[in-house]
Amino acid sequence: YQDKEEVVLWMNTVGPYHNRQETYKYFSLPFCVGSKKSISHYHETLGEALQGVELEFSGLDIRFKDDVMQTTYCEIDLDKGRRDAFVYAIKNHYWYQMYIDDLPIWGIVGEADENGEDYYLWTYKKLEIGYNGNRIVDVNLTSEGKVKLVPNTKIQMSYSVKWKKSDVKFEDRFDKYLDPSFFQHRIHWFSIFNSFMMVIFLVGLVSMILMRTLRKDYARYSKEEEMDDMDRDLGDEYGWKQVHGDVFRPSSHPLIFSSLIGSGCQIFAVSLIVIVVAMIEDLYTERGSMLSTAIFVYAATSPVNGYFGGSLYARQGGK
Repeated sequence: YQDKEEVVLWMNTVGPYHNRQETYKYFSLPFCVGSKKSISHYHETLGEALQGVELEFSGLDIRFKDDVMQTTYCEIDLDKGRRDAFVYAIKNHYWYQMYIDDLPIWGIVGEADENGEDYYLWTYKKLEIGYNGNRIVDVNLTSEGKVKLVPNTKIQMSYSVKWKKSDVKFEDRFDKYLDPSFFQHRIHWFSIFNSFMMVIFLVGLVSMILMRTLRKDYARYSKEEEMDDMDRDLGDEYGWKQVHGDVFRPSSHPLIFSSLIGSGCQIFAVSLIVIVVAMIEDLYTERGSMLSTAIFVYAATSPVNGYFGGSLYARQGGK
């Protein structure tokens, strides 16, 4: 960014806190829009569209390194219908998400009193943005200005912007969104040892069952070594040898079978490549980048499907 350059505040979705999958457009609630109308065009990616990301311009005028004191940007005419919409959102603990320079921000719509009779709306968005050089590295939102929802009144929505210099590197600006306490948990050696011993016990149990089941077959196979070739050819197949007729028989629908095998190989290749790319690159820093990468890799690995599926179909006599 250059000094005084436009910084866009995007409004994403709003929904109940206890059901993260249920989301709606931010302006599906009767929030008002800021006065600023012109904006640089936003290009939605395929991954964002599939994930339900619906960014809408907030209308707030924010400039790089330009502090803004508390300013009223719009006014809500609170009739009964709009009040009921806000009350429903507050009862269900609705929260919303915003973005500044791809950094997510979360805020709560409002809150109710202890008795659940009166409902209040947060009307003041206090933004504190950290920058390092000419890049944004940190964003914090504080919701203030609690106003009681009373029908047939006007509610003024306001915001302020405070810029501060930060020592956070641009490459590390998403680190605070990760949960360091989760990755610093102690290794539970007892649980690992318990699982390991359980696996050994199950393997031994299955081996014992197989040995008892196949013991008679082993005895017959040892006798076959003492028989001549004529007697061995005249003997019938028995025991587990009879399985080869089922395992190695040709498929009754070779085309469908080969297609499924090829698709499985392709999905395995896609999963492996996406995991490796996610380990190397920071795909979590951009909205929908993981899904977009998976779609691109799936299209690029289509020859894997054709090779394994086609070769299997050809070995089964397909043309």
